[in-house]
Amino acid sequence: MNRLYFGDNLEVLQSSIPDNSVDLIYLDPPFNSKAQYNAIFKTHAGRAAQSQAEAFMDTWAWGAEAARAYDVVLGSGSGASRILKALRDCLGESDLMAYLAMMAARLADLHRVLKPNGSLYLHCDQNAGHYLKVMLDGVFGPRAFKSEITWKRSSSHGNVARNYGSLTDSIYFYAKGERHTWNQQFAPLSQTYVARKFGNRDQDGRQWQSVSLRNPSVRPNLQFPFTASNEVTYFPHPNGWAVGRERLEAYDRDGRLHFPSREGGQLRLKQYLDERPGTKLQNLWDDIPAINSQAQERLGYPTQKPLALLERIIRASSNEGDVVLDPFCGCGTTIHAAQSLNRKWLGIDVTHYAISVIEDRLKRHFPDAKFEVEGRPRDLDDAYALAARNKYQFQWWANWMLGAQAYKQKKGPDGGIDGLIYFHNGAGRTGTVVISVKGGLNLGPEMVRSLGHVVERENAELGVLVTLGDPTPGMIREAASSPLIGTPLVRRQKLQIVTAKELIEGSGTLDLPEPIHVTHGGAPRRRARAVARDLRQLSLPLVVHGGLKGTDVTDERVFLDPRVRAEG
Repeated sequence: MNRLYFGDNLEVLQSSIPDNSVDLIYLDPPFNSKAQYNAIFKTHAGRAAQSQAEAFMDTWAWGAEAARAYDVVLGSGSGASRILKALRDCLGESDLMAYLAMMAARLADLHRVLKPNGSLYLHCDQNAGHYLKVMLDGVFGPRAFKSEITWKRSSSHGNVARNYGSLTDSIYFYAKGERHTWNQQFAPLSQTYVARKFGNRDQDGRQWQSVSLRNPSVRPNLQFPFTASNEVTYFPHPNGWAVGRERLEAYDRDGRLHFPSREGGQLRLKQYLDERPGTKLQNLWDDIPAINSQAQERLGYPTQKPLALLERIIRASSNEGDVVLDPFCGCGTTIHAAQSLNRKWLGIDVTHYAISVIEDRLKRHFPDAKFEVEGRPRDLDDAYALAARNKYQFQWWANWMLGAQAYKQKKGPDGGIDGLIYFHNGAGRTGTVVISVKGGLNLGPEMVRSLGHVVERENAELGVLVTLGDPTPGMIREAASSPLIGTPLVRRQKLQIVTAKELIEGSGTLDLPEPIHVTHGGAPRRRARAVARDLRQLSLPLVVHGGLKGTDVTDERVFLDPRVRAEG
């Protein structure tokens, strides 16, 4: 059941997830805030580069896709269709309207896949929350609304001018049916409350407070005198005792009755601190801090939510073995929480980068976890479809297949570099492989020559051209004419070509050094000055061994000098 889906969540919902199959849905959809949450990392050469985390680009805009979503919802005749029509009359064909139209289509399918006893939590900020609340009422019905949870994610915003600082997010809680899954959650008692209320201690050190044994209602059958072990007879409040005679006798045997110090005082019950689960959780959550720069779980996503927040939601509205769905799963906090709490899970994200981040996260924290990834190209037809749908996602998939760091996330000129591979290049040296990806069908030798110029400009050792289609004979000749670099024992063509088909099949003649392995996430150590967080951290580097005849090859590392051709 545990699956990650790479693709548009609406398509995945409609094609892969059946009706009434999910117990809990959490979603934190992006909003058209005009912010581009670019996650920055630095290469080993000190070059600042933007990662390929397109998940943080809010690109909602009115167009054909939004219009189609609007028509689909309108044609359904549901409550959401009437609300969406009214909003369009008010907002026009704006970016916000595009966002609401596409969200309405997705919310309708999320309602469809939810079990009758299932719940949905939608996390949003102040920019679009009020519109989404109305849309949820249209999809689920106003009676399905359970609560608006306010999460205090920040303490202050000092850069706000002529306005109030925004410190909170809203989480809208809806249930599909009346008998939705509910496990009461509790907030810890504050130290001030404990000090004020639990000032008494037994000889064994247990703290307690005395609470009333008065029944809140008039109960004639509980209006009886009770003689305790201290041989004093006590009379109840006119309403009667809160419990029956047998329970009072048990409390007395266990030493849980608190006898009054004055004659005529009321008999009370000892309530122990270690038996209090806390206070029933209300809809203001101010006890879970946001992810900060030093948090151990930080992955570098600006919108990353704390694990404790998702664990609380999952505990409250699902049971072990239930299915949890996150249709905008991003860096995978929902997936992590569901896995740790023994739930089954489904995660969907439109970016290949997010899927690879979650894979790394699961393998790091749950080495034995079993899950599948759907939506990655499995054959050449899939690769063609991905390139036609989104050339940037094709680039990032190709980089992932090569084990490369995607060089640039921003859609625009990239200086001829789509990805970079780093490798050990002799003692204390790091070598670089430049990756260029071509997802089109018009191929020619000039692409190989252009890659060669980029490799020289960057002082890199090697260059790899990834093509969707087969390279032309001229391209093959151009790459073959590039110099061989390395040592007498290890020689590699400076410029190489690999096709999408070869990447999928693991075939071809691509010959690269062992890359320095990378992983996503992990928190940075505390530093004197704040620096941008690497989304992909270097770890467990592997060494390429080699050496000249007569040397200890286990101690020598190959040094590929881009300026020197190998002999022979």
